Amino acid sequence: MDQLAKHNPYHAWVLAARPRTLPLACASILLGSGLAGHAQAFNPVVLVLALLTAMALQVLSNLANDYGDAASGADDEKRSGPARAVSSGMLTPTAMRGGMAVTATVAAVLGLLLLVAAFGNQWGQLLTFILLGAAALVAAVTYTVGLGGAPYGYRGFGDVSVFMFFGLLGVLGTYYLHTHQLNWLPFLPAATCGLLATAVLNVNNVRDIESDARCDKITLAVRLGREGAIRYHWALLGLALALTLVYLVALPVPLLGWSCLLVAKPLTDAAKTLRHTRDDKILTNMLKKTAVSTLLYSVLLSIGLVLF
Repeated sequence: MDQLAKHNPYHAWVLAARPRTLPLACASILLGSGLAGHAQAFNPVVLVLALLTAMALQVLSNLANDYGDAASGADDEKRSGPARAVSSGMLTPTAMRGGMAVTATVAAVLGLLLLVAAFGNQWGQLLTFILLGAAALVAAVTYTVGLGGAPYGYRGFGDVSVFMFFGLLGVLGTYYLHTHQLNWLPFLPAATCGLLATAVLNVNNVRDIESDARCDKITLAVRLGREGAIRYHWALLGLALALTLVYLVALPVPLLGWSCLLVAKPLTDAAKTLRHTRDDKILTNMLKKTAVSTLLYSVLLSIGLVLF
């Protein structure tokens, strides 16, 4: 893909958009919709538009990450992981800024359509979610680009952002778009989804820990050190499992819903690999395994809830 992208602008844009990250963006939307289905308040139009909006925001974040890392020097010839479009010369910074503007516009339009489909002319709720959507747009861009200061992703706050947007806000926001109500139980799977998404980020940050530290990209993994980041990873998985068990028992969820616990095996396998290797390619595969497991968790739990 990288060699092909050097000679084909289309493939360069695909590389920058990083489509392999899209399943993780969809996990919170699917889980929130599954929770709404269990509450007998599922709206298929909301599901489709929420998925499209989430994917547009994820692509925007990926483009901004590509641009921001190149501008700051975080992407250099010694960087771990896949090649980036701007730093490798496949796309110019000007082209990337244009792509970010187009993607942000698409995400905003999709988000507005989503809110109209969910709330109609309920202006109070529309305004609240417009503000949340604007916050999501700003967070997607400023993770590595920053506005008037250091990008928050370079100061160890990326984990908090991922937990909020891929967990609490993503799941509960989707649930509310369907149901127009909240209760305390959905907070448990929402937090679990956020913890697993944060674990995906942590695998990425452990893989890149040396190159990030060298370029003053101070992720939480850099702050904790490799051993501390690995212990943190196990804590994320352990808390996710504990919250899931509380939810499954408290609802209670039928046996089919308990199938979401099947992801514990690939998640722990990935965590063990994190400790025992520093090979970039192996860790990249473990990152993918953790992301797919997060999506699978959401799908399996959603199916169990909908069929309950």
